Amino acid sequence: MSATGSGRPKRGPGMTEVARAAGVSQKTVSRVVNGEPHVSPEVRDRVLRAVQELGYRPNNAARALLLGRYRRIGVVSLGSALYGPATLLLALERAMHRAGYSFTLAGTLEGQPVQVAVEALLEQGVDGIVLSEPIDDGTPLRLSADVPVVSLGTGVEAGQGAGAVVVDADGCAAAREATEHLLSLGHRTVWHIPGPHDWGAARDRARGWREALAAAGAPEPPLPAEGDWTPASGYAAGRQLAQLSDVTAVFAANDDMAIGALRAFADAGLSVPGDVSVVGFDDIPAAAYLSPPLTTVRQNFPAVADRAVDVLIAMIEGSPVPPELTHIATELTVRASSGPARRSAPSLR
Repeated sequence: MSATGSGRPKRGPGMTEVARAAGVSQKTVSRVVNGEPHVSPEVRDRVLRAVQELGYRPNNAARALLLGRYRRIGVVSLGSALYGPATLLLALERAMHRAGYSFTLAGTLEGQPVQVAVEALLEQGVDGIVLSEPIDDGTPLRLSADVPVVSLGTGVEAGQGAGAVVVDADGCAAAREATEHLLSLGHRTVWHIPGPHDWGAARDRARGWREALAAAGAPEPPLPAEGDWTPASGYAAGRQLAQLSDVTAVFAANDDMAIGALRAFADAGLSVPGDVSVVGFDDIPAAAYLSPPLTTVRQNFPAVADRAVDVLIAMIEGSPVPPELTHIATELTVRASSGPARRSAPSLR
């Protein structure tokens, strides 16, 4: 039996107790808890202090019935430890917190269909869903959802009247810029280490590479074995490329594969950038401290996350949103791994 003697668990503090402790109205407490504006910093701090001291937890179910919303956004993630997806996931959580929404996650490990993860989120009660780095075959992903959806990659058809928008870094334009940078240094062409074909990001980067070569009238070399974003796969591709005398410039689809290629070239006795220039993608924290420091494309993950959350909340609240794909600009960061072509490249193999 509980301490109350009734057999029922003791009820936790409610909004009334928080309002009394903070010396404000229940409506003000509601505004603070729901992250609404028009509350002074001093009052907000007082309410939050009372919330913490009393151990108050909002009743999400009751709040959803009252407001018609849960103030919660679901994220479908691959559960990947790779730098890009992991950094983007953290940026999404921070953006949602700043916007006054809680964050809940559903993974798609071991090939689980995205729809299964979406259903799990809908059962928990979410106002909208973000698809983070979905794997796909290049066609729009068809989902059944009755809440707005923002995809950070492939196009989505959400069904049931739910809107769907894509927000992403402009990987195609970034890859063009990286390839054009190497061509501008006098390299006859640029070889590419691709990422896995079932990632939209990998396809975008390969497309940008091809477009830059075509625009410059440069020959398109054959691709080495497809990578899987890891240094090991970059090393395997680098070993293939190191055997070809005409390889003077390489654009890798991410920094980890570029790092593997750097090691393969070093093992083959090739200097970077003296014999081979290398450019990566992502600007991982280690990129600036490699030997040589890696030229790479910097993605603005916080900007992608902020834009995605802003768009999704606008959809949730019925505000106008752009129906077309929203691209977030990237930045080419030039370091010492790329330099002028210094040896002859007689032919492509």
